[in-house]
Amino acid sequence: MGLIQIELFATVDLVAQAPGGPDEDPLGFPFGGWQAPLLDEVTGAQILAAYEGTDALLLGRRTYDIFAAYWPHQEGGEDNEIATLFNRVPKYVASRGRPDLSWAGSSQLGPDLADAVREIRDRHEHVKVVGSLNLVQTLVREKLFDRLDLWLHPLVLGVGKRVFDTGSLPGNLTLLEPPVAGPKGVVYLRYGRADGTPVTGDMSAPDRGLAGDR
Repeated sequence: MGLIQIELFATVDLVAQAPGGPDEDPLGFPFGGWQAPLLDEVTGAQILAAYEGTDALLLGRRTYDIFAAYWPHQEGGEDNEIATLFNRVPKYVASRGRPDLSWAGSSQLGPDLADAVREIRDRHEHVKVVGSLNLVQTLVREKLFDRLDLWLHPLVLGVGKRVFDTGSLPGNLTLLEPPVAGPKGVVYLRYGRADGTPVTGDMSAPDRGLAGDR
């Protein structure tokens, strides 16, 4: 069984909407492109390394349209390594509409997202979900992911779509690697989904050493 790995760029308040450019999201979001000033070589190398072994992409409709308009024309350019990968691997698109699937290797998922994702997981070893925030929120809510690569940027936007919406179910994550910070303050966190639900405790309990003398 393969892995479903989500890749997201987010602010400290976990806004993940339209990091790449002002025209990425047409919904009136005022901070489109917030990620660009914080890119550096360290983060770029982390992103590139995170694609190692990827043999399929799973994308939401909006992200797919953006990628399909850009990546087929980039081989031989500065982003040649990612372009070659994206153009080579199968692309699976989650959409209720009728997307233009002219990008080679593209296909649309069936109406039952959970079944479709399970079929993809059986077919591939390393499926990458990039951006696609609405799709990501569904995968998180249904626990249909295995890993979450999160690049946390030193910004607070106060508005915008967040990584975890109000419909997210309680769950646990495991930190798979020590956090790594880049020179511009971007922190790379790699989590794995863990079983069970969050447990609670009492920080004032005597065995915690926090209750003081009583």
